[in-house]
Amino acid sequence: MTPGGLLAALFLLLALYCGIDPLNHSSIANFPEFEAHLVEMPPWSEIPAAKDDRNLLQKAEIKFLNQVQGPESVAFDPLGRGPYTGVADGRILFWNGEAWSDFAYTSPNRSELCDPKPSPLSYLKNEHICGRPLGLRFNKRTGDLYIADSYLGLMKVGPEGGLATSLVTEADGVPLRFTNDLDIDDAGNIYFTDSSSKYQRRNFMQLVFSSEDSGRLLKYDPLTKETTVLLRGLQFPNGVSLSKDGSFLVLCEGSPGRLVKYWLKGDKAGTSEVFAILPGYPDNVRTNEKGEFWVAIHCRRTMYSHLSGLYPKLRIFLLKLPIPTKYQYLLHIGGRLHAVIVKYSPEGKLVKILEDSEGKVVRAVSEVEEREGKLWMGSVLMPFVAVYQLE
Repeated sequence: MTPGGLLAALFLLLALYCGIDPLNHSSIANFPEFEAHLVEMPPWSEIPAAKDDRNLLQKAEIKFLNQVQGPESVAFDPLGRGPYTGVADGRILFWNGEAWSDFAYTSPNRSELCDPKPSPLSYLKNEHICGRPLGLRFNKRTGDLYIADSYLGLMKVGPEGGLATSLVTEADGVPLRFTNDLDIDDAGNIYFTDSSSKYQRRNFMQLVFSSEDSGRLLKYDPLTKETTVLLRGLQFPNGVSLSKDGSFLVLCEGSPGRLVKYWLKGDKAGTSEVFAILPGYPDNVRTNEKGEFWVAIHCRRTMYSHLSGLYPKLRIFLLKLPIPTKYQYLLHIGGRLHAVIVKYSPEGKLVKILEDSEGKVVRAVSEVEEREGKLWMGSVLMPFVAVYQLE
């Protein structure tokens, strides 16, 4: 057999293997209904190439190491106390200036399954039992804390803490399967995201690989107790944050790596448009006092992930290779965890970028909260909170 014929035969065997996955070693072997969806990626030339050559996030201070597991969101109450953060075992913790204490929890079915474990990912298989609080926001007028629990939906707990009350578990007859983040307007309306109606958070990697488009942006009216779907067909919607004047909100759409503006007031009310193309794949977004938007980026976009988004059949082929999920994810993010945070003006212009491209100090970041000249960074993957002093 000629070398060309041998190569063709090997490729045919590989294609056959990927087509049937006989040993069930692939990242999607346990998901028989898995589908890869097209992602409308922007041209590669339009993706921001700006970098923080000084890796300034390496100057961040690591706080509360191993005292908090997977602190996704960081919030301060209307009196300025905190931070408060939701952790991987389902609790919401409060820092009183000297120590952490239990403030609230979302699941009424907590048991020894929720006891301390060595890492944030150790809790994944029991999250649906223990609860998993993600986005946190205080109503500045009432002091109530609103919680996006990935499994239990939109919830609320009073200023005294305790067991949170369920507010929303479904919308238009479709259950919330991956409640992710929220924000509150001056009238008390809650805007929140449901990342997927197919995948729960414990299968978030399959959602990343799939880029399926069942995500939604929703609004909850506390007076009428009605929930309205504002946007459908989103690919991994995540963070949401209102503009300073409340005329629009900004939504992170994970799979395309972009910020979406949804108009709440004015002639464009009820419509949406692309606000900014991001250098990578976002988690949460938070507005500072100037009306600028800080966005937490899980990782920079790579050519591998870019092409995988554009060509779903190629993605399926690669995902059916006998490569464990962990290594498929590392291919997706460029080989290693590396935190990036970016700031956008109210008009959608990139004005600042900070990163730790080597992952030496801040390896991952899920949210950035600016407060009194400091950036408080939570991470769903890390056992600490990082604090960076702005220059």
